[in-house]
Amino acid sequence: MSNNIYAGRPSVCRNCGALVGAGESACEVCGMPQGGLAASRADAPGSLHDGEAIRFARAVLGRPYIFTIIFLIANFFVFLMMWTESGLHTLPLLEPFPQPVLIAFGAKLNYLIRTDHEYWRFVTPVFIHINLIHLLVNMYSLWAVGPYVEKLYGSAKFVVFWVLTGVAGVVASYLTVRPDLHVSSVGRFLFKATDMPSAGASGALFGLVGVLFVFGIKFRHELPEGFKRAFGTGLLPMIMINLFIGYMGRGFIDNAAHLGGFVAGAACALMVGYKRPGAQSSAVPLIWHALQVCALLLVAASFLMVERRFPAELPKPQESAASPSLFSDGSGVSAFVSNLNAVNDAQTAFIKAFDNYDVSEIDKASTALDAAPHVDDETDAVRDGLKSLLARIKAHAEPTLKPVQRKDLKARVKEREGILKDFQAWHERYEKWTDNESGRLGVKLTKETPAPHNPTNEK
Repeated sequence: MSNNIYAGRPSVCRNCGALVGAGESACEVCGMPQGGLAASRADAPGSLHDGEAIRFARAVLGRPYIFTIIFLIANFFVFLMMWTESGLHTLPLLEPFPQPVLIAFGAKLNYLIRTDHEYWRFVTPVFIHINLIHLLVNMYSLWAVGPYVEKLYGSAKFVVFWVLTGVAGVVASYLTVRPDLHVSSVGRFLFKATDMPSAGASGALFGLVGVLFVFGIKFRHELPEGFKRAFGTGLLPMIMINLFIGYMGRGFIDNAAHLGGFVAGAACALMVGYKRPGAQSSAVPLIWHALQVCALLLVAASFLMVERRFPAELPKPQESAASPSLFSDGSGVSAFVSNLNAVNDAQTAFIKAFDNYDVSEIDKASTALDAAPHVDDETDAVRDGLKSLLARIKAHAEPTLKPVQRKDLKARVKEREGILKDFQAWHERYEKWTDNESGRLGVKLTKETPAPHNPTNEK
């Protein structure tokens, strides 16, 4: 029967099973010519879909992607362990895990890295997530992108890319906790005003996108059309959309981690060749296998440190919501702890008002500060200083809900910078107060700066 009868209908590629549009002479996915006329021209000189391109597509698409699956399973396994240890009765769908759970399992927290030298926190955040939606979105992205990178570069390089770009994202997050730069709109996109738990595989995922972006540009002359459209500049719309989402979600999305992973992935693709179909074996794969083993050992050693430092008992869920600090000795509520909780909640309200001009929690926080028990004059001074800052940020934020005259804009910016400077000075006093009081009471305190209403940064 003549193929012309079906010329106006879609068909299915006999090579890879993809849908081929009506009138298309070749499959856009694997490059396989469709129909007798196209097939007869497949090996013609200068053809875009020649036999070599078809062999390339078959060789690449037929490769395994075992470590993509392994990393998927590992992330779900860690999430289930976190849920088991958290004491929560239901899976945290939208609400995050309590901060003590995130920190205990290895979330990035600058204070613990800088002060307690817990450098393994540069690795473990790549494998933990703050809630179920966060996990599902990242794992769907891994399933969509990971197999391409693993098939093109091989499992050994894929493992190195995943760990390296993930760590690069965490390092970028660590370096961008800069209250002094968290002022302008661009500053709030990259920099963070406070040190808060940060976790997620997004840095590594952006690293894989960076690999495919540079790969498509670097090897564009030897790729079939379908691969050219899927990689390289074809990824620009997705990259721009994610940057826009990050801009709109600044404050709870760790954009620095995303960009750090992307840059690291792009650098990897610039320096590393991919696994060409039919290429002769050499000593290079042995080196990459050694690097793969080192990367996996680094991950294993980091989670071994998590196990060694894991607290004997995590706070109960109801306690975790009220107490953003971890006490390793499990001490009960005291006057100091009550003051600490009130101050940390007030800091959260201040940051929420400063970042998002949301003053809904200011009055409640001020009331809690007044209700905290008297301990000594220094404790009262810390509370009173923060209460004054709450009143100032409330007065500053409320007019923002109305149109601002151009002549007043410069004065408002200057006022905002002054409030931030005074908050930083107050925060130094707060750090000294917590050190002195915890030392005097014999309480081993793992300090952390409170976060906005969503107490984590998603990566």
